[in-house]
Amino acid sequence: MKKQVSVTFMVLGMLFTVCLIVSNIVEQKLIQIGPIEATAGLLIFPISYIINDLIAEVWGYRKVRLIIWNGFLMNFIAVLIFRLSISVPGSENFSHQDAFALVLGNTERITIASFIAFLFGSFLNAYVMSKMKIMQKGRGFSLRAVVSTLVGEGADSVVFFTIAFSGVIPTNDLIILILTQTAMKTGYEIVALPVTNILVKWVKKKENTDVYDKSISYNPLKINEI
Repeated sequence: MKKQVSVTFMVLGMLFTVCLIVSNIVEQKLIQIGPIEATAGLLIFPISYIINDLIAEVWGYRKVRLIIWNGFLMNFIAVLIFRLSISVPGSENFSHQDAFALVLGNTERITIASFIAFLFGSFLNAYVMSKMKIMQKGRGFSLRAVVSTLVGEGADSVVFFTIAFSGVIPTNDLIILILTQTAMKTGYEIVALPVTNILVKWVKKKENTDVYDKSISYNPLKINEI
């Protein structure tokens, strides 16, 4: 019997990957939200956590583990292509090399921080979602969505800002930055909850699927178990 791929699952996986790649590109722009200064990645990166929640809730940890590693790989390929595009000599008709490099060429330290933070945050988010669903016997999706995002985004912010900016900016400012980013991204999740709830119910009904992760391995490296 041939394995069939759910179109909904495939589309969500692609959207997850697009959010990762785009957020890394726009992350360099600083934006102002009231009195708070943040990066433009705030506009799109939390969507990846909402998708993470949705996939973990409907299809379970093993499927979201596959999506996380696929997103990581595609993001890595995108970074390699960006670096290659920057390093290849430009045509005499191309006069924007510096701007091109500035937008697409993060420093090695920022890139490494981003990759490590993404893995920590995404897997913690999926783990908390999975465990809480079992503990809550499937009830209280909103609570586990918020808690998992708080844990995941918190870990992501701690890892990213510590690796990227430790020793560059004062420790107090670093802590404030971590707390602010975590709070704002979690707030994003809370604002989006009504829509997320509707989507989760619709996908469960459409796919006729509602997985509970019992007797599975939470080892992030066991990607062959899908």
